Amino acid sequence: MAHLQSSARIPALWTAAYGPRRPRAVRLLARTLLRVRAFARELALADHVPTGGY
Repeated sequence: MAHLQSSARIPALWTAAYGPRRPRAVRLLARTLLRVRAFARELALADHVPTGGY
């Protein structure tokens, strides 16, 4: 289940992950951290949905 957030709530990590002037290693690390954060959020919300989530 995907949860959409408003664009005003995009974390500062997003700019590091997709900013054009960042080194490749920094962008890769930031994108990985964003994925881990999204997975942890989905896992935490899985207990609160009627279908059981994962």
